[in-house]
Amino acid sequence: HNHGFWSPKPLLDTARFTLSFNSRCRKNHQDSQALWKHEAVQKYLETLSKEYQQVSRLLSADSLNDFEQRTLRRRCADLSPIAAAFQEIKEAEREVRELEAMCTELDSKDEKQLLELALEEKESLDKKMNVLCRKLFQLLVPKEKYDRSPVILEVTAGRTTGGDICQQFTKEMFEMYQNYADYKHWTFDIVNYTPAEIGGLHHAAAHISGENVYRHLKYEGGTHRVQRIPETGMSSRMQRIHTGTMSVIVLPQPEEVDVKVDPKDLRIDTFRARGAGGQHVNKTDSAVRIVHLPTGLAVECQQERSQQMNKEIALRTLRAKLYQQIVDKQLSQEQSARKLQLGTRAQSERIRTYNFTQDRVTDHRISYDARNIKEILSGKEALDKLINRLLEFAEIEAVTQYLENLQTLEGGG
Repeated sequence: HNHGFWSPKPLLDTARFTLSFNSRCRKNHQDSQALWKHEAVQKYLETLSKEYQQVSRLLSADSLNDFEQRTLRRRCADLSPIAAAFQEIKEAEREVRELEAMCTELDSKDEKQLLELALEEKESLDKKMNVLCRKLFQLLVPKEKYDRSPVILEVTAGRTTGGDICQQFTKEMFEMYQNYADYKHWTFDIVNYTPAEIGGLHHAAAHISGENVYRHLKYEGGTHRVQRIPETGMSSRMQRIHTGTMSVIVLPQPEEVDVKVDPKDLRIDTFRARGAGGQHVNKTDSAVRIVHLPTGLAVECQQERSQQMNKEIALRTLRAKLYQQIVDKQLSQEQSARKLQLGTRAQSERIRTYNFTQDRVTDHRISYDARNIKEILSGKEALDKLINRLLEFAEIEAVTQYLENLQTLEGGG
């Protein structure tokens, strides 16, 4: 507090982090509670806790002017929930230590029942600790700029050596996200839908809006791999496992995207809609395709009956994609090795495998296996659990990297 100005140590700045889900993070910090025990984490939180106490004392002083009061109140509001969570975990830890000490003394047969009760209580406290640690790290890692934004989600079938499993899988994935949107009480509006000849799906796009949509879907972008025996055609009779892929792109769509598009740079084509439901299909040229000539970006919309409305939706989607290119360029300039899927074209590395013969879904970024593919593809609780696991690992890696950078700076590296 110098000359009427408070200079706080910054809380975590997510713009500096690479959420690449690397092996170092997986080996060292399997969960939030393990990271909590890290010496650097304890040191950092002690620093924030002491700063909170200092800010609270300064706020009670009568000598502060209005500017100083406002500055300190803002900082106090930032630190208060962190300090409270820190103390909650400390208290839970103390209870665990007391229980462990009691358990070591309970070794006679007469005390067996009491020991079982103590172990049950310890298990309950461990779960509470995990919840509190997760809450603490969520507080430390600030929300990303677009976490609350709606998104444009696109799915595209890849290629396979035989059968049409890619198109079928793409359809199942699109329906999975549609069901997930329903599960989360979001709005799911289909913007484009290009079905395959044999019941599958070549390409589709949807506008999804609701609470924290981008936060939950931002790590779904990438290549998804499927391994299964085709149910129809020659390949199914051979009973041979085929491998195929499909890609997902997730574009945050801020409410106001300030990207100027010169009408001279656009080629606008109209065609007859070929939607999934069959309504007004092949009757009017209501569908719109817009190509941005300088970049080659193309978007389609056939959601509405009105050509004008489809044009407006397509233009909005195009602006979002152009805006995303600007964001990607800025991020690559700030940190060339960044691998965070922020609606980018990070499709080269598969992120997840759906193995139908083994009834297993594997997320390769966090080495996480889930059984029962049907539960995942239903787009409900099982998928939500997987997505939340990804978010937790992202938070852990963000904290880990920040503290490593801090240690390097303190060590003069």
